[in-house]
Order: sequence, then structure tokens, then C-alpha cells
Amino acid sequence: MKIQLNEREIEIEAGATLFQLRDAEKPEADVLVYNGAAVSENMALAEGDCINLIQRGEILPVEELEAVMASRHTPGVHEKIKGATVGIAGLGGLGSSIAVALARIGVGKLVLADFDVVEPSNLNRQQYFIDQLGQTKAEALETNLKRINPYVEYETHCVRVTPENISTLFGKVDVMVEAFDRADQKAMLLQAFKGAPIVAASGMAGYGPGETIGVRKMGERIYIVGDLEAGAAPGCGLMAPRVGIAAHMQANVVLRILLGAEN
Repeated sequence: MKIQLNEREIEIEAGATLFQLRDAEKPEADVLVYNGAAVSENMALAEGDCINLIQRGEILPVEELEAVMASRHTPGVHEKIKGATVGIAGLGGLGSSIAVALARIGVGKLVLADFDVVEPSNLNRQQYFIDQLGQTKAEALETNLKRINPYVEYETHCVRVTPENISTLFGKVDVMVEAFDRADQKAMLLQAFKGAPIVAASGMAGYGPGETIGVRKMGERIYIVGDLEAGAAPGCGLMAPRVGIAAHMQANVVLRILLGAEN
């Protein structure tokens, strides 16, 4: 019977077990991943199973690393999303966190745009480092993302997104992410961008309960993440915990759209 071992198809005897496979293929492996889950018990293998055998501390060759990085994915996900393109407008607390999440799961291409530079007040919630202060967010984030997953293609633009250039920047994406700070910018994107589904956000300031942040669908192609109430204002700031909840919910909606789970 045929199974996937570290993302390559091999043939094994019917009735073979996980431990037999480990002992035959990689006896030094101390992390066993069976269909996306790390396991420690032996089990019989079946046709089509996806197995990854990993040795802690091992430096893998380039041709094998990408597959093993995706070994904890739900089976079949990586193959579906590695051909997708996602656009992100705004690379602040939401956009930089969404980009990190999508890079980690291996979305094929990310198109990223922001005109701003990294400054100290960004560091309480955005995915940058102190030694990147003064750099453009587009340049700094691309550097960080390439360290996380060099197998993703990154297209970055240090520009302000406007109704005049939005189609040029993002016209070929499969999903569009709105990650702006200001309400007028959010409204501009929702009105000006045509075509692909949009995943936007509204209401994630302060330290209110995380469970009040939800997902709402508006019309055929717009999804809004947030509580729709808690905007940044004097006495109600933006901080990593709630911004991170919203950002990862946006990233999950993007993933669900790419997998066809939101149809």
C-alpha cells in the first residue's frame, strides 16, 4: 500500500505499523507525526496515511524542510493553499500578525502594502523588532517573514493604498485582507476593491473579553472580524492580546475561504 512519508510517496507492506516504519526508515526519529498529529503510541498504518519522522535538533536539507514544516497541518491543506495569493493592505498590528500566520501555514504568495515606517509605539502589538525602528514596514516585515518561511513568495510595496492604485496592487489576489487603522481607509478599501473576497476588521481595542470578537459576513464577499464597537480612542488603546485575537481570526477566515469552507 502507498503512504506519504515526509511528503514523498512510498510503498509499504499491508499491515505495517508506525514503529516498524520508523525503525526501517529513520530509527533516530523522536517526533512522530501521524496525519497532522504528534503521537507516541504505535498504530497500524493505512493506505494514504501521511507520516513525518523528525529527529529533534536535526538540520534538514532544503528540499525536505518545507514538507516537514507543514507536517502538523491537517492533511491536504498545504497542497491547496501553496498555489494561492493573498493581499494584505496595512502592515500594522493586524496586517503584520496576519502575514506571519499565513506565512507559517505556507500560503503560496503574499502581496503586502504599507507606506509607513516602524516606530517605537508600534512594538506593543506589531511583528517588528527594536533594531528595525526607522525601516519601512514593508521592508522590515518581508525580512521577518523570510526568516519564518522562505518558501513563500513575498511581493512588497511601500506605498499608500488608494482607490487609484488598489487594483494594480491587488488585482490578482484570491483573497484581500483589510488591515488599516483608520475608519476612512477601511471604508475606502471596501468601496474601491472589486473582485476577490475581502476579510476586514472593526473593533479590537482595549482589553475587553476576547470572546466578544466574532466574524460576520456582509453580502456575498465581505467578512468583518471584531466586536464592531471597541475602536481606538483616548482611554482605550490597541494592545497585542486583542489585536492578535482579531488578526488570527482574520487569518483563519482567509484559510477557510481558500479551502472552500466558507462557501
